[in-house]
Amino acid sequence: MKMLKQLLFVTTTALFLASCIKVEVGDSIPHSGGAGDPANRVLNGTIDRDLTLTKGTWTLKGYVYVNNGAVLTIEPGTIIKSDVSDKGALIIERGSKLMADGRPDDPIVFTSGRPVGERAPGDWGGIILLGNAPTNRPSSPAPIIEGGVNRPYGGNKPEDNSGTLRYVRIEYSGIAAEPGSEINGLTLGGVGSGTIIENVQVSYGADDAFEFFGGTVNCRNLVAFATMDDDFDFDFGYTGMIQFAVALRDKPADTDQANGIECDNDGSGSNAEPFTHPYLSNFTLIGPYDTTGSNPNHGFSNRWRRSTRFMLNNSLLIGHRKAGFSLESAATAQAYKDGASQFRNNIIAVYSKPYNVQDDGAKTVFASNDLLQQKAEADGNRRFADRAEVKLADPFNLTNPDFLPAAGSPALEGADFAGMNPFFTPTNYIGAFGTVNWMAGWTSFNPGMNAY
Repeated sequence: MKMLKQLLFVTTTALFLASCIKVEVGDSIPHSGGAGDPANRVLNGTIDRDLTLTKGTWTLKGYVYVNNGAVLTIEPGTIIKSDVSDKGALIIERGSKLMADGRPDDPIVFTSGRPVGERAPGDWGGIILLGNAPTNRPSSPAPIIEGGVNRPYGGNKPEDNSGTLRYVRIEYSGIAAEPGSEINGLTLGGVGSGTIIENVQVSYGADDAFEFFGGTVNCRNLVAFATMDDDFDFDFGYTGMIQFAVALRDKPADTDQANGIECDNDGSGSNAEPFTHPYLSNFTLIGPYDTTGSNPNHGFSNRWRRSTRFMLNNSLLIGHRKAGFSLESAATAQAYKDGASQFRNNIIAVYSKPYNVQDDGAKTVFASNDLLQQKAEADGNRRFADRAEVKLADPFNLTNPDFLPAAGSPALEGADFAGMNPFFTPTNYIGAFGTVNWMAGWTSFNPGMNAY
């Protein structure tokens, strides 16, 4: 009996220690939870315990879920390609974390599994990060994130931590599970302020580049390139802060309006709280170079819709087709008129309608575009008739853009951070760049030709 007890103790101890070991390539202990085949660098199924993807190339096959509090760590320089036939998506569920912490000289890349010259928007799904931070949706039952993955998000923890995405590229993403329910390049549902999102580029996405469904996460240094739909989309009570972001559009676009920023309190324009209220500064939003050959659905530089609130300061709005600063719905316009929203110290140089009051109730507050212009320009906003007057170095170059202000650019001065949250680093310049190109080394503007 004593020997049997000792054997049971040894066996139990061994099983306990095995359950605590992090599974990596080369480990002899099989990964539980159906996370695919780590030895052959394939991810599929469910990851329910800690896993590290060592540097190299991995294949993402189908929808992969990280749950049960597991942490998925990805080493710098790792390439994750989606399977071509079984299009992948990576979903980090509430309570779990994605630690994708690349380096400027060794970014982490999520991309299409197709060869050079054949990659296209929608080759795979994208990344969905879900957290426990507040939204303005009913909490019981919790809201379900769009994209066909059927997973809840949101909660009552504004400082929730869903991990780190830093020096990461996401290319050729965007699966439409059904009309109005797509996976974006980076989808953030109820993600909290304990999460780090910095230096992330989304390129050639078939839907939005970045979409925020509620949450409080703060971000820096975001790049949206050649997005088919919106570059930055905010919904359902997002209240975080973002500084230094750039968007450049190619000629193709979605069948819906494709905008630099689209923002709603919710789909019905209700007064649900917390109000969607992104706090944004130092954005550079670049529309298509010209309208010749561009999809007519290229729309607005920014659309503030459906009872939303907002702050957009110290930013550049250049080259968009339909309008620059657009107010839609009476509640949205009233919040701006009353000072609950801010639009200050921006430069606008678009094709038509630098200021637009939509005829959907907003005109009960600002009866004309001229009246909106008067308030906006009293708030330090400047308007230029020609995009060339902004004098950026080479902002419309689709393979090697240069967004830095050239000598004599009006964007080199005029920023003002009075009264803004200390999160925001004060600058003298307007837009995402001054004299330093923070995109250098880790971004790519010709990903279809990269040999992965």
